Amino acid sequence: MGKLRFYAALWAAKLSIPALKITRHQGTDFPGVLALKICPDLLKYMGRPKTIIAVTGTNGKTTVSNILTDILEAEGYRVMGNRAGANIISGISTAYIRACNAFGRIKHHDIAVLEVDERSSPRVYPYVTPDYVVITNLFQDSIMRNAHPGFIADLISRSLPKSAKMVLNADEMISGSVCPDNPRVYFGIGPMDTDVKDCVNLLNDMRVCPKCSGKLNYSYRRYHHVGRFVCADCGYRSPEPEYQAEQVDFAKGTMQVREKGSSYAYPLITDSIFNAYNLITVVAILRQLGISHQRIAACMAQTRIPSTRHNKERVGDYNLIRQMSKENNSMAGSRAFDYISQRPGDKELLFMMNSLSDTGKWSENTAWLFDTDFEFLRREDVKKIIFTGPRIMDYKLRALMAGIEEDRIVCVEDENDAPERFSYDKNVDIYLLYGTDSLNEAARVYDKIKTLALEHSKEQEARQ
Repeated sequence: MGKLRFYAALWAAKLSIPALKITRHQGTDFPGVLALKICPDLLKYMGRPKTIIAVTGTNGKTTVSNILTDILEAEGYRVMGNRAGANIISGISTAYIRACNAFGRIKHHDIAVLEVDERSSPRVYPYVTPDYVVITNLFQDSIMRNAHPGFIADLISRSLPKSAKMVLNADEMISGSVCPDNPRVYFGIGPMDTDVKDCVNLLNDMRVCPKCSGKLNYSYRRYHHVGRFVCADCGYRSPEPEYQAEQVDFAKGTMQVREKGSSYAYPLITDSIFNAYNLITVVAILRQLGISHQRIAACMAQTRIPSTRHNKERVGDYNLIRQMSKENNSMAGSRAFDYISQRPGDKELLFMMNSLSDTGKWSENTAWLFDTDFEFLRREDVKKIIFTGPRIMDYKLRALMAGIEEDRIVCVEDENDAPERFSYDKNVDIYLLYGTDSLNEAARVYDKIKTLALEHSKEQEARQ
């Protein structure tokens, strides 16, 4: 009976794919949703490629998955994955449905790169047995959905098979301690000139030793609880990474990766420390697959951070920057604000997290705003901050509490009206920040900003 139900689910889902194209619906995870309604244990009967890599974590998993897929495909691997769909079980099921034949066998793919939402672990791993599990990091995420990172770490540990090899962040020891009995390798980034020893962020998820609750002494700290430490009481310490980035130079766009005493040159395809971690994560898993440093570096030089996460464009007289900043996620907001604060030149910002287009998705819980480091935006070169959406007064309150002057704050409920509120001073860079639920609306607002930027550029040219 189970097998018959599986085939009914599989064939119905496969037929839905051309139907979606004909009706011009995206429906990136609809085939999986449909199949799971008919056969909830669909993945149990699916075939598998030779190698499966699962990528999970609070932040960075989409970037890591996409870059990893790009490089593997450039190396000639036939890769299946869910890069165009959701990272919950319906999106992963859709990836399998698209890759398999009419009998559920996967013959034309060598490897799977699956982005897996952390909370989906208990539903995915009983059926999908990964050979490698990459955990980018574990930080406080949406409080209502993910509670505490320690809870998520335990959830993943209880769900994963003991055979999976863990690829973990040696500088972030909440994720670094997941599945302690599994085989594992670590990646990390060595000391940098910008390191500190005390936490400068509001959010600090590892305040005491996880083994004995003793005091943690950091030899260096990067942000939040990311860095290298030793417990003063029990001696528990950060592990030594097998793959360590060194001499990270954002100005030159280069870094070195040390492995077994040898150092290898790599390009940096981004100028943020957070994405430098994403790159060393990719290096670690590709080295585990046996790809040479030289080939990884060559392929990495040809790839880019997904444009939905970060994109910079010169339009007329203006620099327009799109930056992902996940809603309800204080860590993501703090990282985005810190990055923006360190960029040279004057800037104006438009916030589109929890915008009007998200009203069916956003949470009434605004506690995350008060764990987010709005203080990074308390700078003279941040000339204007435009808040949009139904929570604009909550954002304004948090900005005022951070010491941002009220005359620099603009509140516009409808995000479609916000582009007109920029000054369009050609010496000021324009930033658009948006969450994962605002991608389509953010694209429309960005197009309007581009149109206005071109109009102002032409007006300024005519006056000269």
